[in-house]
Amino acid sequence: MSYEMIALLMFSTMLLLMMTGQRVFAVIGFVAVFSALMLWGTGGERMGFSASMKLMKWYPLLSLPMFVFMGYVMSEARLADDLYRMFHIWFGRVRGGLAIGTILLMVLISAMNGLSVAGMAIGSTIALPELLRRGYDKRMVTGVIQAGSSLGILIPPSVVLVLYAMIARAPVSELWLAGIVPGLLMAALFILLILIRCRVQPELGPALSDDERVSITAAEKWGSLKAGLLPFAIFGGMMVPFIYGYTSLVESSVVGVVMTVAGAVIKGRMNRAVFEVATRSTLGISAMFMWVILAALSFGAVFDGLGAVKAVENLFIDQLHMGPWTILILMQLSFLLMGMFLDDTAMLVIVAPLYVPLVAGLDFGMPRGDVLIWYGVLYTITCQIAYLTPPFGYNLFLMRAFAPPEITMGDIYSSVWPFVLVMVAALALIMIFPELALWLPNMIYP
Repeated sequence: MSYEMIALLMFSTMLLLMMTGQRVFAVIGFVAVFSALMLWGTGGERMGFSASMKLMKWYPLLSLPMFVFMGYVMSEARLADDLYRMFHIWFGRVRGGLAIGTILLMVLISAMNGLSVAGMAIGSTIALPELLRRGYDKRMVTGVIQAGSSLGILIPPSVVLVLYAMIARAPVSELWLAGIVPGLLMAALFILLILIRCRVQPELGPALSDDERVSITAAEKWGSLKAGLLPFAIFGGMMVPFIYGYTSLVESSVVGVVMTVAGAVIKGRMNRAVFEVATRSTLGISAMFMWVILAALSFGAVFDGLGAVKAVENLFIDQLHMGPWTILILMQLSFLLMGMFLDDTAMLVIVAPLYVPLVAGLDFGMPRGDVLIWYGVLYTITCQIAYLTPPFGYNLFLMRAFAPPEITMGDIYSSVWPFVLVMVAALALIMIFPELALWLPNMIYP
């Protein structure tokens, strides 16, 4: 049997086993180890063992539980309450102003936790009831919260970019910097969409009433700025020393945790229940990510041994005569298709052993390192889109879990499409203008 057929058989077996409902890491790890045994006999199983040693030696992975813990403390201790009140006061006079404030809230929450789930929890418990109470359209606000929370996997400290860095052997610091401009661009496009929709249909996002505007005093307005400074302080204290090289990635994550816990203690919201929920959730998610990365490394080792990447490269370039851009677009389309059925981690693990070496070898007129950074941003944006696309988008089901009964699954499905189109437009812009992703890391690390 040819190596190409073996690679195809591995992929098809993996997808078939996933349809049985087994855990992603178990399926991928089983296919990797079984294939190694069948191909190389006794001793082939050591590929998995070697992958585990690589994983245990990867020091930056220690930042993963830190950022997850930060997100859960932020959510459980409700540290974003004052921040949302600040946005409510300052943006409530504008049509759709509270929805705009929700997007800005999500940007700041994303800059402190690196996961989508924390943004969903905070937005659903703080912003959603307030928006519905003030007469906002239920379909628009559910779309706002789902789209805004997806920024957590693009704006640093993104956990998804940490996983990509592990598999692609790319520097996490440069990937994080590359995610800042695209993340802010996407947030700006979301705000523009809200403004246009509320301008055309004012009933979607009514402004504060005259009585409410009068009731907000100047002292309260300026006092809200002070009350909402904690998240800004946490983000600055964590990221500024890291960007300027004073702290390592792991040290910055520890600084972020200490500042978040200290903020919760100062506000009197850090108790045993908050600590227990945050710790248990962090252990569960961190262990899951570790198993997934281990399975991905094992699968990638078998793929490298087969030479499957070279075979696919030969098929696309030499036999089908496809150009780099055609191959890249096909990759992104395959991610969008898989995203309707798989989560971001599963997609990365399944295709990274094939796509990352392939895209690194294509000629886009830029250094190989820049290509890997740029492609990491493109992959992450595609994951954001996958979070919102039916039938199995991750955020769709999170929203169903958090939303009140009057918001149906049909409302949730229909609410996301305007934001999905905006994300696709942002993805196209980053593909056409790679400098949007590469400008900041190239400026900091020339």
